Amino acid sequence: MDAGDAAKALNVDIEGGLKGPQVDENLNKYGPNSLKENKGPSMLQMIIEQFKSFIVIILIAASVLSISIGEVVDGIVILGIVILNAVLGIVQENKANNALNALKEMAAPKAKVVRDGKITIVDSKALVPGDVVILEAGDYVPADLRLVESVNLKIDESAFTGESVAVEKDAKRVLEELTHIADRENSAYMSTIVTYGRGKGIVVGTGMDTEIGKIASMLNEAGTEVTPLQKKLDSFGKMLGIVCIAVCVLIFILGLLRDEPLLEVLMTSVSLAVAAIPEGLPAVVTVVLAMGMQKMIKRHAIMKRLGAVETLGSTTVICTDKTGTLTQNKMTVVKVFDGTDHWDVTGTGYKTEGTIKGPDKDIASLDKMLMTSVLCNDSRLKDQEIIGDPTEGALIVMGAKVGYDQDKLSVEYPRLQEFPFDSDRKLMSTLHVIDGQHTMFTKGAPDVTLSRCTHIMINGVREPLTDAMKQNISKENENFAKNALRVLGYAYKEVDENAQLQQEEQDLTFVGLTGMIDPPREEAKEAVKLCKKAGIRVVMITGDHITTGSAIAKELGIIDHDNQAMEGSYINDYEDEDFKEKVKEINVFARVSPEHKVRIVDSIKANGDIAAMTGDGVNDAPALKKADIGIAMGITGTDVSKEAADMILTDDNFASIVDAVKEGRIIYSNIRKFVGFLLSCNIGEILIIFIAMLSGWAVPLVPIQLLWVNLITDSFPAFALGLEQGEEDIMNDKPRDPKEPIVDRFMSIALAFQSIGLTIAVLVSYQLGFALAGDVDSDTQLTIARTFCFITLIIGEMLRAYSARSETISIFRMNFLGNRYLNYSVLIAILLMFIVVYVPLLQPIFSTYTIGINQLAVAVGLGIIPVVTGELAKFAKK
Repeated sequence: MDAGDAAKALNVDIEGGLKGPQVDENLNKYGPNSLKENKGPSMLQMIIEQFKSFIVIILIAASVLSISIGEVVDGIVILGIVILNAVLGIVQENKANNALNALKEMAAPKAKVVRDGKITIVDSKALVPGDVVILEAGDYVPADLRLVESVNLKIDESAFTGESVAVEKDAKRVLEELTHIADRENSAYMSTIVTYGRGKGIVVGTGMDTEIGKIASMLNEAGTEVTPLQKKLDSFGKMLGIVCIAVCVLIFILGLLRDEPLLEVLMTSVSLAVAAIPEGLPAVVTVVLAMGMQKMIKRHAIMKRLGAVETLGSTTVICTDKTGTLTQNKMTVVKVFDGTDHWDVTGTGYKTEGTIKGPDKDIASLDKMLMTSVLCNDSRLKDQEIIGDPTEGALIVMGAKVGYDQDKLSVEYPRLQEFPFDSDRKLMSTLHVIDGQHTMFTKGAPDVTLSRCTHIMINGVREPLTDAMKQNISKENENFAKNALRVLGYAYKEVDENAQLQQEEQDLTFVGLTGMIDPPREEAKEAVKLCKKAGIRVVMITGDHITTGSAIAKELGIIDHDNQAMEGSYINDYEDEDFKEKVKEINVFARVSPEHKVRIVDSIKANGDIAAMTGDGVNDAPALKKADIGIAMGITGTDVSKEAADMILTDDNFASIVDAVKEGRIIYSNIRKFVGFLLSCNIGEILIIFIAMLSGWAVPLVPIQLLWVNLITDSFPAFALGLEQGEEDIMNDKPRDPKEPIVDRFMSIALAFQSIGLTIAVLVSYQLGFALAGDVDSDTQLTIARTFCFITLIIGEMLRAYSARSETISIFRMNFLGNRYLNYSVLIAILLMFIVVYVPLLQPIFSTYTIGINQLAVAVGLGIIPVVTGELAKFAKK
């Protein structure tokens, strides 16, 4: 609508504002200008949620069984692990629900409004549709506004739309109804910031009816995603629990069929059930992930959820913002055209190191352009940071690189007059005295600047500007724009002392064009290359124009040609199934809305990919929460994005994401290592008892021996494997299939080799124990045989841990003692074994017997067999 029609529709007088009764009526009708949130789960609901996992249910059952057979300590330890994991889960869930609270904090606390003909300051919560709000530089926009007045008004919407520069507003514009939010020049939105000029607007949306309210609604709808690791562990727990229970029931039935004492069979079955379920697994996973979080901090990544550490390692697609993540978020002049020749500007960001390099002529030929860029400028450079508009800041930096210091020039040539920039003229002019001559410097839109020029400065000489010259300059302007450069034109004019600038912006002398861009981070290109090597697709999602996004994406190697880029406005043209296919081809999405970002992430996930999403603005929050892992910027990121994310980058650098992905891969690889180790040991223990009972032998291991072995192997060695440094070439591998279970085909082959090797070693040791027992009674023979069995089992599992340090690299090709934590674990386990075997006080408890050095050598020597079969499994995988 026209601004006047909008005022009529809302029944408001633009000059006098709403009257008191109108305010009360609208407040009752629309409610306060605040964001609502869905009621979160109660503490009881969160507690119940923590105990739904099948493996947790199995562990609780194992705890009860342990206590029932007298193993109280083991039962209490298992329960403690379960409770600790539940507490951690509740704490993490509470943290994850804080995004909306941060979103609320972004609302402006106060607002200047016109009511009953007077300007008054009210709480932003008290604003209602129809209120007339006054905006000045530095103000937060308190609600969604239809602008009715704008004077050089610029609003920073980067946190909201992803636009990298402040948006010029024009209250007079009337736009198409479906105009993209980033292009609505006649509107202002809640929580954005006025950076320049002033304006006035009518409130057209409050609370949940604002654009930021729509984002809050999406945050409410976007539930916390279950990580791939959580899914796999739950599936793994179900499978493991069912198999273990089935085998133990079978062993119980076999015992009964053999007419063995009921209590003895029951205790053996229950002990085997407790030993077979790796109750240490959740604790080991939790600790390994927690330690991974600490390592991530060194890589400039703060992980907010334990599961996110592993999720990052399984990432197949990284959806990244452009501004500040792939780029430096610092506008930088990179090209200069003086009307005849091109110049390159070196250096990046707001650092003044660099220079202007060009043809073989004196830099002094650019004097008038450089004076214009520095003096016709309202921004300031302080401590390598810009105060004011980033575009103007880039010009100050360019001048400083070649000795045009703004502070010194401003003192030497003070500003006498100014004709500020406005959206109608698209020009800015200032008046100074240069060498005794009053000089007007003008900068602005290249086409407008050029249209006001009649002369050109060539090599320091002022000459008439021909039509051919104008065409050449226009062509260069187009070339700059095609390369995603933001272009400004420069001119000057010598005027009389009493000249009024409003009348003097004609018959100017053209002195040059500059092209600037928010340049890519130097390390981002290498990071993108590493992603490709690791089989990870990088997708840029930006609020900027498609030309800008495509140019940066090409430079970084994200896309090769323009048909890999798409504007957000076309997304709505696709049905869900068609868009799922389209997403596979597009690596740059430009001019996107928050809804588009969520849809892109949903489609990527629907294709079976694990999606990481980066962002820094309010508009990114729903997509951050929806992604498998949301990554917020720690420096430029809003509190809303940080609360919605799973991970925060402390340096806002894309390269740090790739470093963190590598760490995540190492962590998942280590989880597989200790899961494989624990399973091979536990399956071996089941097979030992099962085969012995099928063979009609006495049970090789009594319940307390099973539980003792379980206590040793399920704790320290598993933790130690979780602390492996990881293979050096881990980023050369393609991402694993997200649907692939932890125990995949290759691990199943390895488990078969390893558990069979352990079973053979222990049962052979058991029989040799009888043969080498000597002339003793049958009960003593059985105790000696069980001691052989006990020693071989522990030694076999401890040595097997060394083989488990890598799933592919032979033990002979790695530093055997390279994991000091594993060395300590093995030493402790063997020491405890000797104490249990050779301390007379403990022998009756553990059914062990003092055996000689030769017998000990046999039992220990057989423990090498599981290592050999473990190594054979690696060859089988190849």
